Amino acid sequence: MKHWIFATNNAHKLVEAKDIFSNFAEIISLQEIGFNEDIDETEDTFKGNALLKAQAVFQKSGLPCFADDSGLCVDALDGKPGVKSARYANETGPVDHALNNQKLLQNLSGVENRNACFKTVICAVGFEPEPLFFEGVVYGHIATELRGNDGFGYDPLFVPQNYHETFAELGSVIKNTLSHRWMAMENMKKYFSK
Repeated sequence: MKHWIFATNNAHKLVEAKDIFSNFAEIISLQEIGFNEDIDETEDTFKGNALLKAQAVFQKSGLPCFADDSGLCVDALDGKPGVKSARYANETGPVDHALNNQKLLQNLSGVENRNACFKTVICAVGFEPEPLFFEGVVYGHIATELRGNDGFGYDPLFVPQNYHETFAELGSVIKNTLSHRWMAMENMKKYFSK
């Protein structure tokens, strides 16, 4: 079985990746290879940040590696929080999902157009001579209140298209078949299945 490093410290993302790539590749965490450095996401696009992270880990480890950059893009907020999704409410301090959700609800207070999408770009380095990119997008809208206990980040607020429940209400089994990260990872899996 192939061994791929997933350049993330997010435990939720690791679980998703291990589920999606089970029986296809063994996903290795940064912790397992002893990579403890913080990688500053200084780019202003998902693609740029994913490349930055994947290259940093590949250069240190020499092993095939992939990284994602994901975010929530809200129409009424001109695509924000976008690449700043994780640090929407607290740019310099630790990631605080509760504060992020609170700020999003405040910024959409009284706004009728609540259309949004979750977007993921994966960059895979060390597989081919050039970096590879895979994308996933899921469309939906932002609920008016937090709903559900499963998931993380904006999951209690994001209602995917053709559903009435938030990602946090739908649960990980259904979410993994709908999510932006799932789509991007599936595209990656299809590429390597050729």
